[in-house]
Amino acid sequence: MKRMRGMKRIGLIVLTVVMIFSVMVGTTACSKKKKNEQTGKEQSDNAELITLDVYSQTANWNGMQTGWYATLLKDKFNVQLNIINDLEGTYETLLEAGDLGDLIVWGDNGTQYKNAIELQLLYPWEEGDLCKTYGPAIWEKAQIALETNRKISGDGNIYGIGHGIASSKEDHQSFFYTWDIRYDLYKQLGYPEVKDLDDYLELMKKMKEICPTDENGNETYAVSLWPDWDGTMVMYVKAFATAYYGYDELAIGLYDPNTGDYYDELMEDGPYLKMLRFFNKLYQNDLLDPDSMTQTYDQMAEKVKAGGTFFSIFNYCGSSAYNTNEHIAANKMMLPLVPKEASPAVYGMSLLGGNRIWSIGANTEYPELCMDILNWLYTPEGAMSVWYGLKDLHWYYDDNGKTAFTELGQACNRDPQYDLGGVEWTSPETGIKYNLGASFTDGMLQLNNTTWVIDAINPESKEPYNKDRWSNMLGIARCDLEQDWFDWTGFDNIQDYMENGNYTIIPGTSYSEPKRSDEMELIWTQVMQAVADKYSWCAVYAKTDAEFDYQVKEMVRTCKQYGYDKILEWSREQAATRYKLQQEEN
Repeated sequence: MKRMRGMKRIGLIVLTVVMIFSVMVGTTACSKKKKNEQTGKEQSDNAELITLDVYSQTANWNGMQTGWYATLLKDKFNVQLNIINDLEGTYETLLEAGDLGDLIVWGDNGTQYKNAIELQLLYPWEEGDLCKTYGPAIWEKAQIALETNRKISGDGNIYGIGHGIASSKEDHQSFFYTWDIRYDLYKQLGYPEVKDLDDYLELMKKMKEICPTDENGNETYAVSLWPDWDGTMVMYVKAFATAYYGYDELAIGLYDPNTGDYYDELMEDGPYLKMLRFFNKLYQNDLLDPDSMTQTYDQMAEKVKAGGTFFSIFNYCGSSAYNTNEHIAANKMMLPLVPKEASPAVYGMSLLGGNRIWSIGANTEYPELCMDILNWLYTPEGAMSVWYGLKDLHWYYDDNGKTAFTELGQACNRDPQYDLGGVEWTSPETGIKYNLGASFTDGMLQLNNTTWVIDAINPESKEPYNKDRWSNMLGIARCDLEQDWFDWTGFDNIQDYMENGNYTIIPGTSYSEPKRSDEMELIWTQVMQAVADKYSWCAVYAKTDAEFDYQVKEMVRTCKQYGYDKILEWSREQAATRYKLQQEEN
């Protein structure tokens, strides 16, 4: 395949300017030369800073990468990243322009990814030995994942690599459906038993009675949602079924990995509609944030940080957001409480890699540089940087070779909003001093994808990348309240608590959704808009049970008119295909 480098760069730059309302101008660095460790090439810092356009379907950020990771990339690669997130119509616009950018992060390995391959918009990783030469950490350590991508891509070529690769075939990853609640309020209420969703609803009512307002004087709610990540279903409602039943999302429904059974989104009394009704019960009891249908992820997160919510099924918008240094010092924390009848999903460790693929654009002027950056992210230090910051500034290896946080790194770990303004970092490669600026979380790599799974073994420390499994972190209570949680649960860390309860492992497979016909794609789009954009939210916001039933009935009627049964048959076939692959590969 002939590479057409740079032919459509102007169109993409114009598009980016329109999308983020700014003109990105390259800047210059110091005049010192440095050697890139991966390529062995010297790169001059007085050269123009290279801007790479990164189209990420998983990013919440739009615009230039900022903060400490921007500093790291500038120092190490002489690049800055212009992130283009997946706003409505972005994919179609980029496709029409014939250029997806320099780097691409795919949300899944299905139709859109395969369309890009057919249109020759992705760079083959074996052309000119690109990956072998410039991506040795990938080529040497992740051959199974690369071959999985070849199989998924379907034309004999490798165009990328999946996320979350395991270093060995262990049992499962760490839990992130952790059912975090305001444990300080739970303790205040006397630790009431929570068996099922009815008990959970009653607990939320009692929490609001004793905590009606947040730290800013605003009304509190059990939970706050956001529509940014809605797809074929409302994301949080679908994920709630995954957290409760252990079923995984598949096409227009949910899939039981234990049996291969398939529950479509419109199935009467099925998991999606059951959870939709639960969220309507929250709304009818004034326990659902009324802004849930219109706010952004960031707006939701600010409410969580201010104590505006009582639970989150996800740790990243529960304990990770709420448990700041100030809250911990005040004995206020979000910690897990899983209903006894719940069986949260946890994803299996897989050498195959996940469905969020890293790719390089076919028209990039810098394929070697793009591969060099991806290779860095697959090294131990690069992987650690994504999660925890800069080596020796935020974390280090102790005298026993085990991973530990520095005092600054611990502060950032406990409070991701920690302000790095005034913090200096001296590059170990160039000796240049930088002022980092911004908060730790704003400075994190905003592409929202991983390379190794966090529970993979770091070959440098011989223990998992996951900080919750570091020997230097186990069993350390950060306050009296956390010690109370240790005593109440009988466990001194979250992962062991989750492991001791019910859970469902979702095995990794090489399954990927095939391309759908044009007719199927039209029906799919119409159904998705009816379910996720309109009727599901109307049902959530129904003021009475009768209104809820009416909205669900209208949703079913409308989708049936569009041809729902055709895509349901296709979805069931995909569930059977996935289950067969799962049985063969695990």
